[in-house]
Amino acid sequence: MPRQARLDAPGTLHHVMVRGIERTAIVRDAADRADFVARLAGLAATGALTVYAWALLPNHAHLLVRTGTRALARTMRSFLTGYAGAFNRRHKRVGHLFQNRYKSVVLEEEPYLLELVRYLHLNPLRAALVPDLRALDRYPWAGHSALLGTVARPWQATDAILGHFGGRRARAAYRAFVAAGIAHGRRRDLQGGGLVRSAGGWAAVASLRRGREAYRGDERILGSGAFVEAVRREMEAGTRPAARLLPLAELVQRVCQQCGVAPEALTGRGRRPAVSQARAGIAYWWVERLGQSGRALAPVLGLHPAVVYKAARRGAANAAAWQERLAAAHKTT
Repeated sequence: MPRQARLDAPGTLHHVMVRGIERTAIVRDAADRADFVARLAGLAATGALTVYAWALLPNHAHLLVRTGTRALARTMRSFLTGYAGAFNRRHKRVGHLFQNRYKSVVLEEEPYLLELVRYLHLNPLRAALVPDLRALDRYPWAGHSALLGTVARPWQATDAILGHFGGRRARAAYRAFVAAGIAHGRRRDLQGGGLVRSAGGWAAVASLRRGREAYRGDERILGSGAFVEAVRREMEAGTRPAARLLPLAELVQRVCQQCGVAPEALTGRGRRPAVSQARAGIAYWWVERLGQSGRALAPVLGLHPAVVYKAARRGAANAAAWQERLAAAHKTT
């Protein structure tokens, strides 16, 4: 069965799930947990993700995030690859750590944002990693403690969530909301399957098949039928023209023209500032904004793949200027 394309766009709300291969542990000790959380914090600090909720369990993790300008696929690839490499070095192991691709479900914000915050943060309690809500309040490996202020996580978007619960007593109201969710247990209705699920309940999602019935639902989306159709239309309208309007060859041509260099100069050994600027601009748009592979771009720029990602980060420092250049490219196409 072919994989379905990822659904993503700047500002999209996602529930992301990652699991260890063959249900193996993705964290073994406090050092692993600290490394995982530090990498997540780094993504939040750079604006790649806005993190509303998260829970790290022994063999899987849940994230409730909103994407920034960088594609989710690019963000998760660097996050999980970097963590897996460090994990393997620490524990002297080889091979894959995570099971297949991560799973991501696009969410309709109302009513699912707060429901998913509560559901994700109760994962450690449901998994018996903590005995009760009081212990969960101080548990450092989920975002619930940050919302209560017992563990400092300045990178977590706590104000955005607490703002839904009023003023001075927002934390108490949030905690009461979480406490009320304990009795709900595991909720399959908070998984994907929008449109079919909304029309026919969970049984309809279980019977979802590709082919002639595929148009009726989408397990990549959690929301009403109208939301599912709107997401599909936006993604189709947003991704196909982008590929048509700005293929790699044209991106290279236009950025080089703006920087006053010939495309052939990109693969040369020169270190002229204009060439470096052109490489950084192309890498930024290709990798950070379009979510494409740095490995595919490396031979075009005459760089090692690892250096392409460094160039993309340099290009991000002049993001406003490159935004104007891309807009100009679109207008003249």
